Amino acid sequence: MSIYNDRVVKQFTVITIIWGIVGMLVGLFIALQLAWPAFNFDIPWLTYSRLRPLHTNAVIFAFGGNALLGTSFYVAQRTCGVRLYSDRLATLVFWGYQAVIVGAVLTLPFGYTQSKEYAELIWPLDVLLTVVWVMYAIVYFGTLATRKEKHIYVANWFYSAFIITIAVLHIVNNLAIPVNWHLSYPIYSGAVDALTQWWYGHNAVGFFLTAGFLGMMYYFVPKQANRPVYSYRLSIVHFWALVSTYMWAGPHHLHYTALPDWAQSLGMVFSLVLLAPSWGGMINGIMTLSGAWHKLRTDPIIKMMVVALSFYGMSTFEGPMMSIKTVNALSHYTDWTIGHVHSGALGWVALMTMASIYTLVPRLWGREKMYSVGLINTHFWIATLGIVLYIASMWMAGVMQGLMWREVDTNGSLVYSHVESIEATYPYYVIRATGGLMFLIGACIQAYNVMMTIKGKVKGA
Repeated sequence: MSIYNDRVVKQFTVITIIWGIVGMLVGLFIALQLAWPAFNFDIPWLTYSRLRPLHTNAVIFAFGGNALLGTSFYVAQRTCGVRLYSDRLATLVFWGYQAVIVGAVLTLPFGYTQSKEYAELIWPLDVLLTVVWVMYAIVYFGTLATRKEKHIYVANWFYSAFIITIAVLHIVNNLAIPVNWHLSYPIYSGAVDALTQWWYGHNAVGFFLTAGFLGMMYYFVPKQANRPVYSYRLSIVHFWALVSTYMWAGPHHLHYTALPDWAQSLGMVFSLVLLAPSWGGMINGIMTLSGAWHKLRTDPIIKMMVVALSFYGMSTFEGPMMSIKTVNALSHYTDWTIGHVHSGALGWVALMTMASIYTLVPRLWGREKMYSVGLINTHFWIATLGIVLYIASMWMAGVMQGLMWREVDTNGSLVYSHVESIEATYPYYVIRATGGLMFLIGACIQAYNVMMTIKGKVKGA
């Protein structure tokens, strides 16, 4: 028997690619509906309101989640020098997690939802996810506990924070009283419910979409560059500063609401403080290439990783800026927020995941390299241009919307109706859909490249 359990890692890798394409396809479909509303064909379960939560759950928890579970199992084994703590539990984690995702597909389009951002799943699926997550934690921390290496590599610190914090967030935010098989009522109400939700919602970004993927970055960037981490001391400072600060940033989603003003200000201050540890991580990742900058000319995987880190830096500058109350007065409820979310989701999370998969696949299947380096390069440029089209259109649309909504005449009346702002946004929605299509095409190129690599094909043979 091999020292490592790579079978479950292979399963997570393949399903990550599949769910990524599904989630992006749903996202493109609803983006087209924003430009052409009749695109739902008058079918209730294909409307934007039904499919939007399916899109977010698919790309965050199906695509991103499977990537995190798979890579964490791979990294833990390699950095600890031992096999996964329990092969049987690891298999149950894989199939249990897929069951939760399939459950989302079978409920969200039909309107079964808690109506909480990133926490839409009905209570039976929440319970199932909790059970799966506990099994995942047992496998992961059991592997760390039985390690042969005395030192715990920094990537495992970030994966550990991700696992523990997401468990706490998920359980506390979903505390509810069930009424029947799908309906439940949260134990919180009013502003308390809103604050709990955004304590969860922003930390889903902070620990699911940031800490977890920083763990991925700290392993796969040095591995692909064949260089040590630029500064191990900075990585530890980065870790503790990030995890101790992120927890307080959630209230910046609730500016100008019924939340007490002091709580809003607290969220804004901690959001601004977050800029420092975030950029520390970005600098550490990019500077890992010191002495290997020439690889940017020949290795498209390295290019993808550097662009991902650059988007991480831009997103973590933009987020704190948008948390400032005077800026938020313009950006709140506009498409600027959508642009910000997707600069992080597509630019940071998706590109880092895709680059890590390119690094991982040849090693998992014992190939010398990916089937086609040229296709990786094509994927890189199509995806990057798609992201730029997407976020630039949403930035312009968002600023325009904010300015139109606050424009008043000499009598104090609004100059523009809401419908006029929607009409003015139309061209940007078309550009947004175009960018999304390009990113989806890039994901399909990767799927083909990975499939041919797994089959052992050699380009030109």
